[in-house]
Amino acid sequence: MHLPSSLTLPHWRSVVRHALPSLLEGKIIPSAVFLVLLQLTGTALAVLGALVWSLSVIAVRTSTGRTISGLLVLTTTALVARTFAAIATGSVVIYFIQPTVATCLVGLAFLVSVPLRRPLVERLALDFVPLDAETRAHPTVRRFFKHVSLWWGCTSMINFAITLWLLSTASPTTFVLLKSFLGPVTTTVTLGVAFLWFRALMARSGTSVVFAPAAGRLVPLPV
Repeated sequence: MHLPSSLTLPHWRSVVRHALPSLLEGKIIPSAVFLVLLQLTGTALAVLGALVWSLSVIAVRTSTGRTISGLLVLTTTALVARTFAAIATGSVVIYFIQPTVATCLVGLAFLVSVPLRRPLVERLALDFVPLDAETRAHPTVRRFFKHVSLWWGCTSMINFAITLWLLSTASPTTFVLLKSFLGPVTTTVTLGVAFLWFRALMARSGTSVVFAPAAGRLVPLPV
């Protein structure tokens, strides 16, 4: 069983161009709307404002026939549940605790996938790197998927623990600001370590990991 001589990954600029509109619409702008309205009007209108923004973006994209990103759909679905729960209970803690619990469950899913011999990192990797069946079945690659699934699970649990601590000690405004920073940093570190790990592992096995040209194959979502 042999590994290929090289693997080609999408250029990082193409990935950023592809992901940035979704991140702006699905994460960054709703958080900004929440923070502004929280300072100006209070909790109730802040949670409603973030939800109205996401629903409006979906409505505009639907009416104009433009693509709706998966991130926007997931974020809006979560916002619907969080908003109704927060309004029903009158507690801003309920609004924030739901994605925190989701982070914990994701971490557990990564950890549990390893003893089940179906590491979740493998499924995620196949969305970006075209690995054939023989390459995926190679013992070196299988070990990588297993170990990085454990790594991802551990970082998710650390993120969960820090978020719980912030939720119990910080004000809503401080929590949103710190969480908006913590989430991307945790994800970037996790992905960065996984990539360097993968490249070093492939290099030891005689496989070079290269990036596609800057133009890439990914096309930014229309905005």
